[in-house]
Amino acid sequence: MARTTTQERVKRLETHLKQENPVLAGVVQSFRQLDRVARKLHLMGDDDSYATQVSWWPVIAVLGTFSAGKSTFLNQYTGQDLQRTGNQAVDDRFTVICYGADEAPTVLPGSALDADPRFPFYRISRDIEQAAEGEGRRVDSYLQLKTCRAEALRGKIFIDSPGFDADQQRTSTLFITDHIIDLSDLVLVFFDARHPEPGAMGDTLKHLVAETVDRADASKFLYILNQIDNTAREDNPEEVVAAWQRALAQNGLTAGRFYRIYSDRAALPIDNEQVRERLQRKRDEDLADIESRIHQVEVERAYRVVGALEKTALHLRDELIPRLGEARRRWRSRTLTLALVVYATLGLGWLAWSTSAGHWDGLRYTPIADLDNVSRSVVGAAAAAVLVWLYFYLRRLAGASVLRALGRDPDLGEDRDALVRAFRFDLKAWWRSLATRSPRGWTRRQRRQVEAALAEADRFVQKLNDRHASPSGSDAPKQR
Repeated sequence: MARTTTQERVKRLETHLKQENPVLAGVVQSFRQLDRVARKLHLMGDDDSYATQVSWWPVIAVLGTFSAGKSTFLNQYTGQDLQRTGNQAVDDRFTVICYGADEAPTVLPGSALDADPRFPFYRISRDIEQAAEGEGRRVDSYLQLKTCRAEALRGKIFIDSPGFDADQQRTSTLFITDHIIDLSDLVLVFFDARHPEPGAMGDTLKHLVAETVDRADASKFLYILNQIDNTAREDNPEEVVAAWQRALAQNGLTAGRFYRIYSDRAALPIDNEQVRERLQRKRDEDLADIESRIHQVEVERAYRVVGALEKTALHLRDELIPRLGEARRRWRSRTLTLALVVYATLGLGWLAWSTSAGHWDGLRYTPIADLDNVSRSVVGAAAAAVLVWLYFYLRRLAGASVLRALGRDPDLGEDRDALVRAFRFDLKAWWRSLATRSPRGWTRRQRRQVEAALAEADRFVQKLNDRHASPSGSDAPKQR
């Protein structure tokens, strides 16, 4: 079968990674193996791939409140005037920033991200449409791609968010924010030190702090109090920091670093030399730590991608397959219930008719007298055929009711469409016995392929560990 557009792009991704990172090229192969299993089950279409649901380059998200200095930080980090800055909201779109061939920044529409599986927003328009009907076709209103030739961007993807205000965001914007948080290797959360009343920002703190501290990947969040130079004129600038620390602690952030920075280009003059030196020293230490974490994402990215492979395989084996098996169980149960009711009704109707027709002599049934043996056989065969047809008709009705229930089940979340597609495929196999518990397409071979992908994930982790760790203490060359 000819490759689809997505399959061709995934193949090109694998070719590229063979040069950059052979371990991740192997991960692409394992994703393609899971794709074949999912297509066999009809959990995905021919032009879909699990590999496109992963960001293959390190992703650093920059989130925060309005005018918290996110764009100023990015401009300083890249050494380019990439993003507009100001005291008011200057951009209402998420900006994906990456390395480009042109010296001057180039701006491309959101559709450039929506159509390219190399970026973390591939086909995001479909998901936006599901989150907010009618918004999917307005992807350019939510996203844009910006490129420039800055060495700091080489091999990384930054995502600059519009000012975050949970009370005023639309459903689709919140959806994109959560999507970014999930796929990022590092999340920089900026707050504005010029507004030392964090208690008024309850919803923002809830979304950016309270809902993230219990995540398994909570360590990827760095909380940054920006423009701290504005506190130099306070009688007690430490109290401003303490107020923010208390606010974050009330939202569950009781551990981890709290960074304090400002930009020299946008800083206010500080007359007190001791205060200026203290703020600058602390700023330089924290900026160095932040930039160190940014450089570290190349390593963390590889582990994240391998983790995504393992998570995908486990989700397929332990979530999707059991749900399809449960759907088959309900299908069998409803079919048997319908058949019992209908056949019992027909049986009682036939018994009443044959009794009234005088076909019974006590408890002994007397065949229809005016039919010869051949005619009786024909009638019997026709009745059997009708009963068999009726069984398959009832089976189809029961399957359709289970299918409708799947399509309406809110607990299925993002899996709903895939499960509906797979179960509809299962319904078409009229020849398969309902006593078979496994869904159509799930064979021992497919199970072995999923298990092989899980085993490969462990081996990939070991290969990555070999690059960075040597428990034996040897100085053997690190393998790519």
